[in-house]
Amino acid sequence: QMRSLMHGDRALIRISGTDSRGRKEGSLVDILERRNERLVGRYVEERGIAFVIPDNSRITQDVLVPPGEKAHAQSGQIVTVEITQQPDKRHPPTGRIVEVLGEHMAPGMEIDVAIRAHGIPHEWPQAVVEEAAEIGDTVPDKAKQGRVDLRELPLVTIDGADARDFDDAVFAQPEGKGWRLWVAIADVSAYVRPGSALDIEGQLRGNSVYFPEQVIPMLPEALSNGLCSLNPDVDRLCMVCEMHVSPDGKVDNSEFYPAVMRSHARLTYDLVAEALLNPRVADREGIAHLLDHLKDLRAVYHAFAKARRRRGAIDFESTETRIEFGKDRKIERIVPVQRNDAHKMIEECMIAANVQAGRFLARHKMPTLFRVHERPSEEKLEELRSFVAERGLTLGGGNEPQAEHYAQLLSQAADRPDARLIQTVMLRSLMQAVYTPANEGHFGLALECYAHFTSPIRRYPDLLVHRAIKHVLEGGEPENFEYSPVNMQQMGAHCSMTERRADDATRDAVNWLKCEYMMDRIGDEFTGLITTVTPFGLFVELDDIYVEGLVHVSSLRNDYYQHDPKRHCLRGERSGVEYHVADPIQVRLLRVDLDERKIDFEPIESSTKAGPAKTKQGKQNRARKGQKAKQAAAKRNPSKPKSSSSKSRSSKKRKANRRSQ
Repeated sequence: QMRSLMHGDRALIRISGTDSRGRKEGSLVDILERRNERLVGRYVEERGIAFVIPDNSRITQDVLVPPGEKAHAQSGQIVTVEITQQPDKRHPPTGRIVEVLGEHMAPGMEIDVAIRAHGIPHEWPQAVVEEAAEIGDTVPDKAKQGRVDLRELPLVTIDGADARDFDDAVFAQPEGKGWRLWVAIADVSAYVRPGSALDIEGQLRGNSVYFPEQVIPMLPEALSNGLCSLNPDVDRLCMVCEMHVSPDGKVDNSEFYPAVMRSHARLTYDLVAEALLNPRVADREGIAHLLDHLKDLRAVYHAFAKARRRRGAIDFESTETRIEFGKDRKIERIVPVQRNDAHKMIEECMIAANVQAGRFLARHKMPTLFRVHERPSEEKLEELRSFVAERGLTLGGGNEPQAEHYAQLLSQAADRPDARLIQTVMLRSLMQAVYTPANEGHFGLALECYAHFTSPIRRYPDLLVHRAIKHVLEGGEPENFEYSPVNMQQMGAHCSMTERRADDATRDAVNWLKCEYMMDRIGDEFTGLITTVTPFGLFVELDDIYVEGLVHVSSLRNDYYQHDPKRHCLRGERSGVEYHVADPIQVRLLRVDLDERKIDFEPIESSTKAGPAKTKQGKQNRARKGQKAKQAAAKRNPSKPKSSSSKSRSSKKRKANRRSQ
């Protein structure tokens, strides 16, 4: 039945019966939609037959390439093949080579493959190029008319050192007992009009995709890095959310308006964090005149942080990493990214602006896209409650726990040795955030209303939010807005998909690079932590280098291991040895498969807890078995003395041999 289908195809099937294990079986009725028009993979020639092995492991059929359709491809190269004939019951798919990407190990190949394997648009249509060129690179005086002039306000951008597009700027000053906070966001909607070529392409892409040291932008660089980017010392159009923040972190009032601004500095997170700790850094870097403003921003952040803790937002601890390259784009090292107060300061300011945008549009009943994070499902909650109950903990909130109950559980587990395991299980119980016109709140942030407003350069939903806010400011009503709730529903589903697509593509590229990094380290030994437990083995993340691989269950010798999904562990039937999520483990690198993006480890037995004698449960199991064996022997031969015979000694030796195997 599967010979006619490829991964992603939509098909109509009917239930045809059940298999020997009682599972339903289906038969193919009709193929409704073909997903794969082009594939990326390795071109191979064997015995006069040419074919492409798809890079996507979910596509198990090779694509035949007829004579004359190979272009200039050489065996072993990575190519893009266009499907000219879809598979059927008797014939595999057939195609022709339309693009030769290059040699398998060529620098940057991982990104080229990921882009094409996930269908990420990466070439600009000619109409888009022409529209971007017509916009120019400076803001004309006419465009500044009718806007609030904030060019004298010392707004600054604070981003990572490698950032190229700056879509948000901030400034705060004391006012009364609190502060006045300005969050200025690049006004992309002033240049990207609905229905234009730029708009159609931006909607198709949905978001920018950030690969290591390379970006596939949502908008052409003339906009994303140029006219829309809040670069220092140049006039830029922006949309502003101006807020009054009280000492307890509440936004008493807010206002949205279009403005023209001029960024007074392009700052980095590390520089701001260092300057706030050591004023001499500010003097050395020439930003001493901004230091008081940065301190005001820090004070606003502390107020927001209090409000965050008060409402019970969930703060999971996680380690983000950055890949550092050397010659020929080869990984030199993988380093953790340390989040400092400057990161958190900007994050809290952006969250505050997003909340106000969501409330503003909800109040005016505008069709828009909210960023929704639903509460966990009943099934996930039941699993989580069962898991923490075994560890003497409870999740409050009854059948409908709130974020604050998750935060309380995290706090209870903070100082425990199994804190990381508990956090991992809690994290996996949560739903994935999506874009939708239905305002259902954000569970993780403990917010009743939340919309993305602060990144219209790189996220299409933010651009839609800007358009909706402008529509209200210009006196428009929901009924005459250019987007209906049905439009928003469709675009929400599309943008949620493009976000997942970007995550998957980035993960594929990073996994490729990590495999390449580990290829010359086969046989080396490492320490790591178990991150996931499955019926087929343990996924282990190595300490310090943050590379993940699999310890297959077959390499866990000396016992037969059963998977316990509720306790997130593998347990030895005879020994009682258990491997849990977040347990430390020592492993040896066994093999690296670059094509499959797989890394295999084997445990180092002498340094793991695999020895049966090292577990209390294992001792108890063996004691019970030994006692039963003695009782059985006594029944069979009651007059036999208790001293060991040569037969019993050989039996013990056989048992010891079995353990060692």
